[in-house]
Amino acid sequence: METIIWLLALVIIIALAFDYVNGFHDAANAIATVVSTRAMAPRAALILAAFANFAGAFMGGAVAYTIGKGLVDSDSIHHQEVILAALLGAIAWNLLTWYWGLPSSSSHALVGGLVGAVLFWKGTAFVQWAGVVKKVVVPGLVAPLLGIFVGFWIMVTLMWAFRNANPFRIQKRFKKLQMISATLMALSHGSNDAQKVMGIITMALITAKVQDEEPFYVAWWVKLSCATAIALGTSAGGWRIIKTMGGKVVKLQPINGFAAELTSGIILMTTAKLGFPVSTTHVITGAIMGVGASKRISAVRWGVAGNILTAWVLTIPAAALMGGVFMLIVKAVSNDI
Repeated sequence: METIIWLLALVIIIALAFDYVNGFHDAANAIATVVSTRAMAPRAALILAAFANFAGAFMGGAVAYTIGKGLVDSDSIHHQEVILAALLGAIAWNLLTWYWGLPSSSSHALVGGLVGAVLFWKGTAFVQWAGVVKKVVVPGLVAPLLGIFVGFWIMVTLMWAFRNANPFRIQKRFKKLQMISATLMALSHGSNDAQKVMGIITMALITAKVQDEEPFYVAWWVKLSCATAIALGTSAGGWRIIKTMGGKVVKLQPINGFAAELTSGIILMTTAKLGFPVSTTHVITGAIMGVGASKRISAVRWGVAGNILTAWVLTIPAAALMGGVFMLIVKAVSNDI
């Protein structure tokens, strides 16, 4: 029993470390646009995003349920080691893509790590493939395309509405409005990404028999811990990815940044309510592309966009492979498996 408790404590610590890395890795999601347009100073934007991430983590619980109950069979998660391997695989992929400056998906890294660990531990029959496809793969494909489409038309609408206005005054006004849209984006990031770690920790508590499997709920201390970890990670800031998101895809003005953040906030709040663990990275990147394309197609640096797309495609299988490798390592060193 003592070994189980110590292993549970280790899993919780690693899960919160992933949550911190998630905030660090995905800080660009919330502030890249507001920093690149100079609507806010970088440090002030990070502090705003950190507070909004913290608050957003307490909004809803559908995504936590999906991660905790909807992707793999509970029979396959009767060892803490499986969850530990999944987290280590996700963290490894996040750190690699941060180092490369690629805005990949922490959400998909976590899903990939979990699926890979279960595959290497129990096999294909213990993965709920219908849930993975319905709640992760399909929304993961649709959400960035929706970001492109909605971002394009919001930007077109704004340009038409302010077609006769003074450009200098418009940009000045939208610098102020970006503080609101960036806050919405950060709130949606917290409501989406922090909940995924809540689902993982709750899964670990159920596995260790500390919490009953039914009804599924997230304990208050888990919510508080995850909210704090992602907020601290965001406050640290992942500057490599911020540079990619903020200026290498499209050159943004305040009105463009507002449109991209508004688009992303709306989509992410909606998907969080539906329990879809979509990638905040994919959505904001799609929105930035859509906003840029509203100027002209050539305004988007499609070479950089192609590199980002490659990271999107690779994330789930790469994180799954890493989760599987860590599962083999944990198997080799654990006396309980």
